[in-house]
Amino acid sequence: MSRLPPWIRLSRLTDQHYAAVSDQVKSHALHTVCESAKCPNRGECWNRGTATLMLLGDVCTRACSFCAIQPGRPDGLDINEPRRAARAAAGMKLNYVVLTSVTRDDLPDGGAEIFAETIREIRKRLPHAGIEVLTPDFEGVTELVDIVLEARPDVFNHNVETVARLQAVVRPQAAYGRSLAVLKHAAHTTPRAVVKSGIMLGLGERDDEVWQTLDDMLAAGVELLTLGQYLQPTRNHPPVQRYVSPDTFAAMEERALAMGFSGVASGPMVRSSYKADELLSQALARRDAAHAVPSS
Repeated sequence: MSRLPPWIRLSRLTDQHYAAVSDQVKSHALHTVCESAKCPNRGECWNRGTATLMLLGDVCTRACSFCAIQPGRPDGLDINEPRRAARAAAGMKLNYVVLTSVTRDDLPDGGAEIFAETIREIRKRLPHAGIEVLTPDFEGVTELVDIVLEARPDVFNHNVETVARLQAVVRPQAAYGRSLAVLKHAAHTTPRAVVKSGIMLGLGERDDEVWQTLDDMLAAGVELLTLGQYLQPTRNHPPVQRYVSPDTFAAMEERALAMGFSGVASGPMVRSSYKADELLSQALARRDAAHAVPSS
C-alpha cells in the first residue's frame, strides 16, 4: 500500500508560531517527538504554538518496528534537561504541556526522576498549565511509575500501541500485559492523574481484536483514548496493511464513548498528543455533565 488515500494530507505550511516553537526548541537544545518520530502533524501543531517535548535524549534503547526514533545506546544523562524544558515551555507561553521520552532501559530508574523533575520545574514557571506525560513502561516497575505520579501530572499516558497478537512484532521489547498493568496501577494510585492510552490501526489487526483491546483498557482504568492511522515513516519500516476511512474512525469513536471512555480522539491523523488539551477538556466537560444534578 504505497499510495496514500485522499484523506491523508500532510500540512507543510508554516507561520510565525511555527518559527517561534522551532526557535525555543533549538535555543534550549531540546528534542521533540514531532521531529524525531516524523510526526505528520508537526506543521499543524507548531503553527498552533504547541509541541511535545521529548526528554532523555533522542536515542532509544528499544527498537519498535513502527517507530522512526533512532534505536541504539544512549550517551549519558543530561540532568539540566528539566530546567531547559521548563524554560522552553515558559518561552512558548504554553497553557498545556505534553512531555514524552525515548525509552531508557539503561538507566536504573528508566528516566522517571527526569520526568518528575521536569514536571516540578514547569509548575514553578507555569503554575496554571496542564501537564500530560506520555511515558515508557519502566519495565513494569510500579515504584518508578509512582515517582512520576508523585510529581502530579494532570494526565498519565502510556500507549498499548497495538493489539495483543501483534505486540511481539510491533514492540518486541514490551509486553501487552505489562502495559495494561502500568495503566491499571496509575489509575488506582494516589495522587491520581487522568489515565490515557492509545493504539494505531493499519498494522494488521482485526476489528474484533481492536474491541478486545479497548475492553482491556477500560478494565485497567483508562479514561482517555486515542485511535490513529499507522503511517510508514520510511521504506525500512513495516508497510501499512490497511487505511481506515474517516467514517470508520468516527464510528469507532462513537462506539468507544458508548463503551465508557470519558474522551476519545479517533481519526486518520490522530496521534497520542494531538490536541491533547482539547481532548482532556472535552472529557472533563462530559464527566461534569454526567454528574450534574438536574434542577427542579
